[in-house]
Amino acid sequence: MTNRNVRIADEVRAEALRQGIPAADVDRWLDLARPCALLTQDGDGPVAGAVRGPVLLPAGVEDPWFPLIATIDCAALPAGTTDLPLPADGRLLLFGWPEEDGFGQVKYVPADAVVEERQPYPPPFTPDEREYAEVYAELRPGDLRLTADISLPYAADILPGHPHAAALAAVWEKVLLGVPDGVFAHRGHRTPLLIGGYGTDDNGLDPVQAVIRFDRGDEEPEEEPDTETANPDGWLLLAEFHGGRPGGATIFWMIRRDDLIERRFDQARTLVDWNP
Repeated sequence: MTNRNVRIADEVRAEALRQGIPAADVDRWLDLARPCALLTQDGDGPVAGAVRGPVLLPAGVEDPWFPLIATIDCAALPAGTTDLPLPADGRLLLFGWPEEDGFGQVKYVPADAVVEERQPYPPPFTPDEREYAEVYAELRPGDLRLTADISLPYAADILPGHPHAAALAAVWEKVLLGVPDGVFAHRGHRTPLLIGGYGTDDNGLDPVQAVIRFDRGDEEPEEEPDTETANPDGWLLLAEFHGGRPGGATIFWMIRRDDLIERRFDQARTLVDWNP
């Protein structure tokens, strides 16, 4: 863990203790900390991706159904930046649309693949429509620069049965609001991209828990999980993007660990949190 992230963790612990949360419960929560990549357009780290840009795919890959949101250069993420089993090189292309019932796709392009440029605006998402043009205007193209970040849960449903989960999630968000190069420092909640970690929240829920319930068809969360883990299927947050709507919207791309290892990116799931 970098000195920056040690300082953030220390601040979380100090604030939690100040609020009277027992040290053992604080340390148990801090054990959940995960590395993640924070990619911003106004950072000063190395370039690791881009917002929008050309849609470059191999000839045999079908056209995407949604616009390109961002491209990630896997080789530009040093080992240990996240704990995801990402490809060592090549590019991840994240497609989606920031609307309440929006969906998305993930495509992986190996480093040695021969690619061709596709249309930037798949039908029906053309800028000829005023509504779509407004969204594109919010998605400012440009390089994304890397900050090696730390992630803790924003929602209490990550660790079933923890007596202070809600309070510790609130402490985490409070501390991050004061981190000068943290997730909330870049245009409020409009941080371009997070890779790995827990992400923020999907309408008050942990996004991974939200996609698990969506995948199972659950309308309401269970009172008590019927397994020892709240994530028995191994779902992971692959990426999270903020922006694209006046007032803000968040796109979450999730994938099971086994599918990520086997490069089955067609099995990824996408959720969108947008409150107009």
